[in-house]
Amino acid sequence: MSLFLVKKQHIYQKAFKNVIKLHDKYFKKFISEAQIQETVAKIALEMAEDLEDENPIFVGILSGVFMFFSDFMKIYPYQCEMSFVKLSSYHGTSSSGDIKELIGLSQDIEGRTVVVLEDIIDTGNTLEEIYKIFKAKKVKDFKIGTLFFKPEAYQKQYKIDYIGMEIPNEFIVGYGLDYDELGRNLPEVYQLHNHNMINLILFGKPGAGKGTQANFLKEKYNLVHISTADVFRYNIKNGTELGILAKSFMDKGDLVPDEVTINMLQAEVEKNPEANGFIFDGFPRTTAQAEALDNFLAIKDMGISATIALEADEDILTERLLERGKVSGRADDQDEEKIRNRFDEYNQKTAPLIDFYKKQNKFYSVDGIGTIEEITVRLSTVIDDL
Repeated sequence: MSLFLVKKQHIYQKAFKNVIKLHDKYFKKFISEAQIQETVAKIALEMAEDLEDENPIFVGILSGVFMFFSDFMKIYPYQCEMSFVKLSSYHGTSSSGDIKELIGLSQDIEGRTVVVLEDIIDTGNTLEEIYKIFKAKKVKDFKIGTLFFKPEAYQKQYKIDYIGMEIPNEFIVGYGLDYDELGRNLPEVYQLHNHNMINLILFGKPGAGKGTQANFLKEKYNLVHISTADVFRYNIKNGTELGILAKSFMDKGDLVPDEVTINMLQAEVEKNPEANGFIFDGFPRTTAQAEALDNFLAIKDMGISATIALEADEDILTERLLERGKVSGRADDQDEEKIRNRFDEYNQKTAPLIDFYKKQNKFYSVDGIGTIEEITVRLSTVIDDL
């Protein structure tokens, strides 16, 4: 195998996974490339049997149809003509306020057999416009062929002559279909991943009550609370392979690599295959760690549902920590300067993460001042709305 083919295969395997992320959403593999090509061949040969004695004009409706149209033409065995068109809409003075027309049809199709190829038909609204336009052009025969058809969504009475594959009424991308212009180039079809798990990341300055609230939330929503500090202590104390590896870095005064931490978290997730979701506490701390967590969860067919920050006035938190220090005996809870330094460190590290999750529309800020019960209600309101 040539070096080019090896690199191409590596890129393909890396790019096309069982679960992918486009913009802010996750999609899981739904229809394989082999299934698509088999369906394209089936529909092309069905048409060939019916149109052998014709010289049809195949019309592809852009933009989504381009991959289907190309593969179809490689298989269709008889003479034909082809054209691509696009439906354009604009507001005018008609009673409907919505006028539609075709852009790109250059052939004279009066008296000809015309076959419109669609990538997907769902509600049938576009199909209705296509029927009206082509019937008005006095064609000899008019047929519709679609690669994918959603019978549950179809609301019209127009006949669809050729259907490649019936699929559920779910949002799909790939093989010409897009999500906000991404995904058209994928050779396979992916379905929107509607996962019911609740996976949370809790942020909070020292003294904000993050640990207390995590305990309430895990009980209320039957979630697994994964504290990075607890996970490290467990692995080091029990001498696991990851614990020994982590300790080797810590003994040298080095930071534990993100990969080691992620592997520890992965082990915790895999211990709980039936969990309704997870609360991640203490991780991520950097955008690189956030990206690593997203990638790991995607492999597991999961994703972060929300990142929630408990916000509180630093003066109030300082008083709270100083009071706690009288009981806990922790030195860093008994020195106001050290407490303020911890706040500064939190603010510096958290700011990039807030931006990261805001871009994904997954960041929520909750008032962390009040009784434990009041704060739990505020957090629950966010989670219940997810």
